[in-house]
Amino acid sequence: MAGLAPLVRLDNPVRDYAWGSRTAIAELQARPAPTAAPEAELWVGAHPTSPSRLPDGRPLDAVIATDPDRWLGSDAVATHGPALPFLLKVLAVDRSLSLQAHPTAEQAATGFAREEAAGIPLDARHRTYRDRNPKPELLCALTPFHALCGFRPVDATLELLDALAVHGLEPHRDLLRRQGAAALPEVVRGLLRLGPSDAGRLVQGLRQAAVTARDTASGGALDDLARLVVDLSVRYPQDPGVVVAALLNRVTLAPGEAIYLPAGVIHAYLRGVGVEIMANSDNVLRGGLTSKHVDVTELLDILHLEPTEVVPVEPQGTPPGPVSYPTPTDHFSLTRLDLDGTTVVELAEPTIRVILCVAGSLDVTADGTRVTVTSGQAVAAPAATAGVHLAGRGQAFLAAPGGC
Repeated sequence: MAGLAPLVRLDNPVRDYAWGSRTAIAELQARPAPTAAPEAELWVGAHPTSPSRLPDGRPLDAVIATDPDRWLGSDAVATHGPALPFLLKVLAVDRSLSLQAHPTAEQAATGFAREEAAGIPLDARHRTYRDRNPKPELLCALTPFHALCGFRPVDATLELLDALAVHGLEPHRDLLRRQGAAALPEVVRGLLRLGPSDAGRLVQGLRQAAVTARDTASGGALDDLARLVVDLSVRYPQDPGVVVAALLNRVTLAPGEAIYLPAGVIHAYLRGVGVEIMANSDNVLRGGLTSKHVDVTELLDILHLEPTEVVPVEPQGTPPGPVSYPTPTDHFSLTRLDLDGTTVVELAEPTIRVILCVAGSLDVTADGTRVTVTSGQAVAAPAATAGVHLAGRGQAFLAAPGGC
């Protein structure tokens, strides 16, 4: 393996967004908490926006491009092209993310080409498509993790809206009651296209009803919804996304549980820390609950406007052996490794492997080289590295291309 180290320690960028935590990622990496801005995402990968770097400072995307077959493996290159097909992250969510969804491969390619032809710079704030890739994603909780995912069954939504009895929502409730799920497209389009004044009146009415429900409800779905609405309406008093959020499934994950989100599923992460893996894309179509660029027209074009059942991914395997989270995408695979100090795990796949430690300390060895990673650190093993072994006491996540 002349010129290519069997194991490469990665230096990974931290992205600061308003919804991030001032403590979670710092605690994960056992360093002082930031003082300037909340830390939202730790990126481990080769996305050109914020690639991981090698110890000599070179960006991982540029290094892979010099020898993609040896870095990624010939099967991965044949399937995905000469770039890392996934992006691994740690998300630290202290307050809700935007109401969003992601495009299919065809939608991403079409949207990217359209914005390129229009001459919109890639870093422009009003740019919607920043690359040509889809963005299916899987999130595995490290702490209790709360999210909104997909539209709730209409009967359950009507029960909640009837309990709130919000003035101004009657036309939407009546439409849902008459037509059921068939009315969701009209209701959602109508809500997201409201102007600030109309949206503000509706959000204010919803907030007043939610405050009453919060103060009188004794747990359950109505209490959860009321607290969500009160929280969102304070920060987004004229945003119709607050009302649309009231139509979505509430999902709570225990540590180790995961959800998979394919293209077109509306969602918003609310609170918690988790490991997220996705296709190597930064395409996010937002519909509200954010100060970032919102593109309601494009979001509505790609959105699945029907009730969606969201269930945790069924993991395969039992600790201390590998525990995998199977999904239908071939962009990535994610495996959790819980090592107890006595077990040694061998990674023999002929493809790139990225190992992110999230607790404890692990020794990664290959071809006579050993790299020790502690919580918040990552190492990459190129495809040309034949046998990789992990030992120690702690928890890590293994990311690799799927379908290879």
